[in-house]
Amino acid sequence: MKAVEVRELVKDYGNFRAIKGISFEVNEGEVFGLIGPNGA
Repeated sequence: MKAVEVRELVKDYGNFRAIKGISFEVNEGEVFGLIGPNGA
């Protein structure tokens, strides 16, 4: 069963688009981490 569902996520910081079109699902009992190119 899905605990979290994200579709086409976009995040802007002013004129800078940090995230574009990310989609994912996290099921109950799963551990999920989103790590950027610099490890943050």
